[in-house]
Amino acid sequence: MKRTPLDKIRNIGIIAHIDAGKTTTTERVLFYTGKTYKLGEVHEGTATMDWMEQEQERGITITSAATTCFWRDCRINIIDTPGHVDFTVEVERSLKILDGAVVLFCGVGGVEPQSETVWRQADRYNVPRIAYINKMDRTGADFYSVLKQMHERLGANAAPVQIPHGVEDSFDGVIDIIKEKFYYYKDEEGKDYETKDIPDDYKEKVEKYREMMLEKLSDANDSIMEKFLDNQPISADEIYKAIRLAVIKGHFVPVLCGSSFKNKGVQLLLDSICEYLPSPVDVPSIKGMKDNDEYEEIKVSDDAPFCALCFKVATDPYVGRLNYIRVYSGKLTSGTYAYNSTRRSKERVAKIVQMHANKQEIIPEVATGDIAAIVGLKDTKTGDTLCDKESEIIVEPMKFPEPVISQSIEPKTKVDQEKLALALKKLEDEDPSFKVSYNSETGENIISGMGQLHLEVLIDRISREFNVDANVGRPQVAYKETITKKITGVVGKFVQQSGGRGQYGHVVFEMAPAEEAKSEIEFIDKIRGGAIPREFIPAVKKGLFAAAKSGILAGYPVIDLVVTLVDGSYHDVDSSELSFQMAAGIGLSEGLRTGGAVLLEPIMDIEIVVPDEYMGTVIGDLTSKRGKIISVGKRGNVRLIRGNVPLAEMFGYATGLRSITQGRASYTMEPSNYAEVPSHISQKIINQGAATTS
Repeated sequence: MKRTPLDKIRNIGIIAHIDAGKTTTTERVLFYTGKTYKLGEVHEGTATMDWMEQEQERGITITSAATTCFWRDCRINIIDTPGHVDFTVEVERSLKILDGAVVLFCGVGGVEPQSETVWRQADRYNVPRIAYINKMDRTGADFYSVLKQMHERLGANAAPVQIPHGVEDSFDGVIDIIKEKFYYYKDEEGKDYETKDIPDDYKEKVEKYREMMLEKLSDANDSIMEKFLDNQPISADEIYKAIRLAVIKGHFVPVLCGSSFKNKGVQLLLDSICEYLPSPVDVPSIKGMKDNDEYEEIKVSDDAPFCALCFKVATDPYVGRLNYIRVYSGKLTSGTYAYNSTRRSKERVAKIVQMHANKQEIIPEVATGDIAAIVGLKDTKTGDTLCDKESEIIVEPMKFPEPVISQSIEPKTKVDQEKLALALKKLEDEDPSFKVSYNSETGENIISGMGQLHLEVLIDRISREFNVDANVGRPQVAYKETITKKITGVVGKFVQQSGGRGQYGHVVFEMAPAEEAKSEIEFIDKIRGGAIPREFIPAVKKGLFAAAKSGILAGYPVIDLVVTLVDGSYHDVDSSELSFQMAAGIGLSEGLRTGGAVLLEPIMDIEIVVPDEYMGTVIGDLTSKRGKIISVGKRGNVRLIRGNVPLAEMFGYATGLRSITQGRASYTMEPSNYAEVPSHISQKIINQGAATTS
């Protein structure tokens, strides 16, 4: 395969709220670029990118799928991501390694809850993006309303570079307000379109939105601002260059429109991906940590030492383990070795494959800017860095959210026991938001994930892919524990004398609730004057973190806590790492007891779309579930209810909502934060925990 110049590579993701049309858009992109010769449909289970059985049955994307296609003189590496909040980890890991993104919005739904989530994720990774308002042919589609929501809800400096011609059923093309041309689609497949002059009845509207575009672009580009303020003519080429620069810097979002399902606007979207989104050489070089703990920029060049990040692990039934990598510099050839600097181990590269959803094409090597998969790596996990041994460097891995829901799982027979352990290990390797633990008190395997659907899909995979029969318990909420007040002088002392050498560890902590939510305890060392020797400080931290896995109220993990080590003492002979680990654990338990320990529960952001006549019933039902209503809006002829509600109250809500609205309401939900459990409910949970362990 001929090597594409670096400045002609586009590594992009397609991200959006569930059901905005990501997979349908990707299918059209593959069709128009000649990668596929037949249009696959999500609702028919024939979409190329939704290849898993679970995806085809549910009509949703579950795992991010990668593919490569060519348009104009550019090579576009695409990752199609899930929209469902339970699989948000797939978006997280994709955005980490992408250079740009296409954010899809439904022309009817507009900026929905998960739209806001993916937008924030893209902000966190500084990913340049363009917006595509899809489904312009649907009843209730309103391009200008979605644009307004982007300004209000996302705070985006967004402006249209296209506007739709016609609305709903009469949507038949797109008007480009830079070139001032009307692209009229005349056939079902959308392959052929005519370029016409702008119809007279749209000229005023085009003028208005061209003005808006130049005004928004002026905020990001000084030369455009000067010409705009002086009323000087601005050429299309100048606008294209200015938009590209502003998009790469993250200062401007061009907005396009179309209807992917009806095959309108996708070629123009492809043009914009090539025109506006950055190549690997356009974005700032990422930094990695060297052996001396100094950060160093990774040079974006094929001639630089090899460096890549493993962003995903998958299991293939034929070749086994696949490690997806993004190459930041250098080259890697099949049949050679790569060094895993995260785990300090040498890995053999058996073969390198270019992925097209679940199909593989063997390639001899990968180079800077490529996204591919490696077969043969044994120890490499998600977030690990692969590099040259002589130029050791570690790229910062992505961070993943903590699970919010748990279930017990047990094999039905002895024969299934080993198969289940193997299946859980493989799934845990694949999915960093899926955790497996063993409850020694109840003798159960506990699986934890991001939501009911997440665990349901994984349990389905255990049954189908690994042929394991298992019994599954009821879903349980992943509660946490923390303290409510600052406390000083918390003593942890471990003294043991049993003839011969004893054990002695003594620590003094200050503890306070964290000002910002932290999934892990923050440990601060303020030991001065050698009260505890330096070599025992890591043991104190280790003991603290180990003890934090199980709190004192009901055995749930401790979060949102800052622990400062301020004093302590040691014995010349009897002190050891173990004694200080034990002392730290005792100190944490003491601090939780005196610091007013409370249980925390996950709170969910919920958005319910409901017809007017059922609004009162739905609000009443949500309030009875300890929900708080934040806002009630209107979208077309339906109501939009936004609120916060505890996850514990939401099991089986889909069925309940259907029954009280005759199946006419829908909802989406995503984790928001942790909040204190009311005391009467907290006591029940603590009593249940005590009953389970007794």
